[in-house]
Amino acid sequence: MIPAELLAKAHAHFDSGAFFAELATLVSYPTVSDAPEGRVAIQAYLDEVLTSRLEALGCEVETYPNPDPAGGPFLVGTRVEAPELPTLLCYGHADVVGEAGRWSDGLDPWTLTADGDRWYGRGTADNKGQHLVNLTALRLLLAEQGALGFNLKFLFETGEETGSPGLTEFAEAHRDVLRADVLIASDGPRLDAATPTLFLGARGSVRITLDADLRPDAYHSGNWGGILRNPATTLAGAIASLVDGHGRVQVPELLPSGLPDSVRAALGGVVVANTPGDPALDDGWGDPRLTAAERLYGWNTLEVLALGAGDVDRPVNAIPGRARAVLQLRYVAGTDVGGVADAVAKRLAAQGFPMVGVTVDGSFEASRTPVDDPWVRWAKSTLDAVADRPVALLPSFGGGLPNHVFTDVLGLATLWLPHSYPGCLQHAPDEHLLASVAREGLVLATALFHALGERR
Repeated sequence: MIPAELLAKAHAHFDSGAFFAELATLVSYPTVSDAPEGRVAIQAYLDEVLTSRLEALGCEVETYPNPDPAGGPFLVGTRVEAPELPTLLCYGHADVVGEAGRWSDGLDPWTLTADGDRWYGRGTADNKGQHLVNLTALRLLLAEQGALGFNLKFLFETGEETGSPGLTEFAEAHRDVLRADVLIASDGPRLDAATPTLFLGARGSVRITLDADLRPDAYHSGNWGGILRNPATTLAGAIASLVDGHGRVQVPELLPSGLPDSVRAALGGVVVANTPGDPALDDGWGDPRLTAAERLYGWNTLEVLALGAGDVDRPVNAIPGRARAVLQLRYVAGTDVGGVADAVAKRLAAQGFPMVGVTVDGSFEASRTPVDDPWVRWAKSTLDAVADRPVALLPSFGGGLPNHVFTDVLGLATLWLPHSYPGCLQHAPDEHLLASVAREGLVLATALFHALGERR
């Protein structure tokens, strides 16, 4: 049973303004991982912000170099209360994205600004506000009880926004340092602003570039139209042979073998795009055999990210010599993506498009903890007992996270408790955290950590 006075203290701490003030300090560090000046801010963030907060939790703190020169350092805090107690691994990332455009008047990305329920600032949602919720929950639990009731390890990386370079290699080389019983972490969004959410992994991503490079020059469409192959027309047909005009994938090798019954059951009551301001879902788009939730969280999709030939703003009367497109396969755990390039090339050749070149790059791997894992049942029942409405259980997060490092390398059950929502505008101007979601998240995280200390 979660002590009511502990949850009341979580509410009181948030309402006092202490959380806002602390988050303002975190946001003020411009920890952009793909900018040279960001490296200095990242190191200061580790030294001046995270180290002190981990030490306040009784952690021994160590910084580790990244085995990949493209990535930044790792920070690990470790608190051991007793060898026989369960060990929790938490995770967060200290870096943020750079500025992709102009913020609204009166808003600065490095200054936390409250406007009603919205707290604006770069990193508020991704990921500083989220890891601050968990650090605060751990601090409140320790202050209340004098002990956590479990051993704690907290890993911070500094390059998640650039693809987590070196994280897999670091985990492989430091299994003992990161050894634990379960991962509880926070990143990504809830199902929607109103629904507490627990998700168990992430879809992976493969980028597929198609290139119809037919000739070095463009030729007059009146003099040569009808007798020269048009690369743009060719490419349009090639794409349609992979994914049709209604979003249905046409290549069996790009799909999972099926939707597990446990995943279907978990998604049975899930409603997507349920927040005011969300785009309306398009009827008839995607596999008609699946619900919207199943398509988003349990299935694969093939999307066209970019498509170009000639100059669409200033077209000329000429057949272009080249057309290119970039597609993205979002895939769930269990999909064999090792043969994607061959499968796509084979399909294109069979459909009469052998002249279209195929290049494939993987960006992150799919992984998930089984829905019926005992840790999942425990976390779901704990959160349901505290939340004032049912907690959504999503087998996979729709976006990308380095979850495979924890499931596949470290062998952990992974429980992601997000403290943000899909409309937070992370990676864009006017990124914000909803105060109401963060407040509820602090209570949920405190309850979950308390229950872990009671678990034997």
